[in-house]
Amino acid sequence: MAGLVYVAVQQNFRTNANDPQIQLAEDFANQLSAGRTVDSINTSISVDMVKSLALFIFVYDDAGNILVGSGKINGQYPALPSGVLDHARKDGENRITWQPQEDVRIALVVVRYDGSQSGFVAVGRSLREVEQREFDLGLKIFGAWFIGLIGLAIILSGGEIIISRKPA
Repeated sequence: MAGLVYVAVQQNFRTNANDPQIQLAEDFANQLSAGRTVDSINTSISVDMVKSLALFIFVYDDAGNILVGSGKINGQYPALPSGVLDHARKDGENRITWQPQEDVRIALVVVRYDGSQSGFVAVGRSLREVEQREFDLGLKIFGAWFIGLIGLAIILSGGEIIISRKPA
C-alpha cells in the first residue's frame, strides 16, 4: 500500500509540473500560427537553467534551428535530445523530462506551430522543487511504513515488547 500511495502522489507531482509550460507553449504556438512574429516574443530576460526555477522559452524553426530563447546553461543554448522535435512534428506536442547536464533536470513541453512559418515552441522549468517534494514524500511514506511494521509486531506479539538480553 505504501508503494501504491508513493507512486500515485509522485505521478501527480510530476504531471502537475508541466501545467505552466503547457499553457505557455500552446498560447505562443497559437499566436505564432495566427501570424505573430518570432521577434515579438520577449526573450530579453535570460534564465540560468542551472540555478533558476523560472520558466524559459525556446522557439525553433521547422528545421530545428533555434530562433530565440531565454534559457541558457553556461551562457549557451543547450541542444535538445534528438527526436524531441520529430515527435512533436508527428504528434503536435511532446512532453519530456530533459537532463541537459548532470545537475539539471527540466520539465519541457514542445508544441508544433504552423502558419506562414512553421516551427516549434518549447517551454520548460527546473524540476528541482518537484524532486525535493518527491524525496520528502518518500521519507514520510517510509517512516509511516516502518511505524506500521513496529505496530504490527507489537500486535502479533500479544502487546508485549520483548527485548532479548543475555544473562549477566
